Amino acid sequence: MGISDTISNKILEIYNAILNFIPAAYEIPITLGVFIILISVYAIFVWKFYRFLAKRDLLELNLGKYNRYERAFMKKFFAVILFIIEYVIILPVVVFFWFFVMAIILIFLAKEQDIQNILLISAVIVGAVRVAAYYNEDLSKDLAKMFPFTILAVAIITPGFFDVESIITKIAGISGLFTNIVTFLVIIMVLEFIMRILFLIMPQIPEPVETPPITQ
Repeated sequence: MGISDTISNKILEIYNAILNFIPAAYEIPITLGVFIILISVYAIFVWKFYRFLAKRDLLELNLGKYNRYERAFMKKFFAVILFIIEYVIILPVVVFFWFFVMAIILIFLAKEQDIQNILLISAVIVGAVRVAAYYNEDLSKDLAKMFPFTILAVAIITPGFFDVESIITKIAGISGLFTNIVTFLVIIMVLEFIMRILFLIMPQIPEPVETPPITQ
């Protein structure tokens, strides 16, 4: 029995013990309160998620300001080093956090999906949002909001969603995320690296500005 199974069983025991002390008439209000809290926490996460992940420049560290060399060779050399630090070392950690949290949330919402599909869905969401961010940040924000809330809407109307015990038992599946998560993370990071390189070398086309119609 893994750590996740042990934690899941302990939480389930505590939950059942609490229910034994509560009259049956109060079970529905308690269940309602639990899911209101869970959905509210999920909404807050999505709000933070789309505001952060939809930005083209996730980190905004501007490490280039520390490159104070005047010689052309040294300046370019340290520019490459700082680029690697920001986008190959630091950025993967940030993306991994959001990717991992999204996968954990999907474990509870997408009850019929196995771990492999959950990782795939999480990678698709994060990857699509990041690609869209390099085209238009407004589009990226819409995607970052649409995907999670659509998943929530589908989960709510799925039979068995309001079963607290089934949600608690899903905790045991968290340990399975570590099996293949590295593969999906590497794919996302390679995609991010390619998009960043293309963004740096391709000419930037300004977005057309809509002019209001002239009224006579």
